[in-house]
Order: sequence, then structure tokens, then C-alpha cells
Amino acid sequence: MLDLGRLRLLRELHHRGTVAAVADALSYSPSTVSRQLGELQREAGVVLFERSGRRLRLTGAAHALVRHAEILLAQMERAEAEMVAVTGEVAGTVRVSAFQTALINIVSPALALLADRHPALRTEVEWAEPERAVEALVTRATDLALCDEYDLRGVGVGGGVEGDRARAGGPPRGLSFEELHDERVRLVLPAGHPLADRPAVAVADLAGEPWAAGPSGTGHERMVTQVCGLLGGYAPDIRHRSTDLLVLLALVAAGQAVTLLPDLADAGRDPRVAVRDVEDGLLRRRVLTVIRADGLGWTSLTAVRDALREVGEARRRG
Repeated sequence: MLDLGRLRLLRELHHRGTVAAVADALSYSPSTVSRQLGELQREAGVVLFERSGRRLRLTGAAHALVRHAEILLAQMERAEAEMVAVTGEVAGTVRVSAFQTALINIVSPALALLADRHPALRTEVEWAEPERAVEALVTRATDLALCDEYDLRGVGVGGGVEGDRARAGGPPRGLSFEELHDERVRLVLPAGHPLADRPAVAVADLAGEPWAAGPSGTGHERMVTQVCGLLGGYAPDIRHRSTDLLVLLALVAAGQAVTLLPDLADAGRDPRVAVRDVEDGLLRRRVLTVIRADGLGWTSLTAVRDALREVGEARRRG
């Protein structure tokens, strides 16, 4: 009989491409992963892998087994959820992947609510950028992801994780998106900047300034580039890049850049910066919870989503 844990490794290899990537994702050593995959091949009695240089390539038989592994692993998750549901208690383990500002301002307060309301529920949290969090959902490495989408309709364009996937042919199949929080995106300048005394600043007036933004290809970097191009008519001089919005804030506070940050970054708490509205456009960011569609009926996931929504709504009212 095939071992379910080894089937999970096979599925991970299919999604991640290399033994090293599987080992890194699951906190195993590469030798352990290779050994377990070898055991799976012996259990199956057919050739599942072929060497292609230093990589393992899945055979046709392996691809067929991956399809069945997806079904079996999903069924096991449903069985575990149903056993918990029968007891009438919210219990089990829910893994949450979220980006930093959401972890600080939404997920952490929600964990306190969950600990009080559902002491039998174990919630595990991991920091992950939106693209990686959604990928982890697809590979079943996490159960609930928080992602963001910059809404630039105020300047004539949209962007973000969900927006990018929609332009590529729609959101990933089998995932359920739900809006959790909606917030403004504002310009952040050093407190001593010549334009800091204005209540709103035109993006065009920041041409030639050094900018801080996300790494190339991220939603934040695209947002900064698009806003500067559409509202200012220039390509921003992005000198500093980080996925951590608090690092971008620190660079602005040190007088080394200007940037655009959503309200969850709480930039206004730092007296070294000036937070100003964009004079010529309304910029917003949506924060979304994402789960696999086959988990919509899980009481544990519903409880976590409800707590996150409650904190998000309180944040919006505040």
C-alpha cells in the first residue's frame, strides 16, 4: 500500500520542481526527501523518476499518481475536518500565511480572539508575501492566505495578485477570495521635505526624487511605477527595494527616499515622516483572505476567517 506521506512528497516535487525546493519547503534534508521518494517508487513497483542532469524528472506514471495523490490528500483533509465537526467543537490546526503588515495589524489581534473563543483550535502563522502565500495554498502547504490587491482605478489602471491572475485568465481555479480590509494608499515623505507642508502632494512634483518600492515584479513595485507614469509622466528612480514595508518607511524616515504606503503600515506614527494624500488620484489597497474552495465548509477555517473579518472591520471603523 502506498504511504500517504510519501505521496505528499511526490505532489510537492511536482509543484516545486526540485528535491532541494521540497526539502526547504517542508524543513527536511534533501537526502531524506530523496530516500522517501525512492521508497515510494519501490512501493509503486513502476518507474516514477528519471534523471535529467541533477534533477529528477517525473515519468508519465508519476504524473498519473500525482493526480490521484491530490484527490487522496484532499479527501484526508475533508475527513479530518468532518471528524472535528461531528464533535461540535472548533478544533484542529489551521495554517495561515500572510504578509507583514497584515500579520501585525490583523492576524495577531485575531489570534487573541481565537484563543479566547476556541481554545481547542491550533493556529499556525507564517510570514509570506502574497504571491508565495497563494502558491502555498495551491500546493496545500497552508490553509488560509492573505494577499493584497492595489486598486488603481482612481488613476485608470488596476493591479495586484488577484488582478494579475485575472488578466492572465482568471484567479487560480479552486480558490475562494473574500475581501477582508480596504484602505487608502498615501505618499510618505521625509518630515523635512519641501513639500511636507502641503495637505496633498502631486506625484508630478516628485519627479527626480529617489523612491523606495518593492522588489521588481511585486505588486508594490508595479503600483509605484504605474502611479508615477500615469500621474507624473515619468519612470521613478527606484533606488531602494524591500518586501518589508517597514523597511521602506525607515528609508523615508532617514531622508533617503519617498514612497507610497497603505494605511496598515501605520506610517503616521513615525514623527520623522509626513503622510500626505495623493493630490491627483485616489489609490487604495484591498486585503483579501484566500482559501481552497474545498475548505469552504470547514468550521475551523470559518472561525479563523470570521475572526480576521472582525478585526478588519474594526480596523476600518477606526
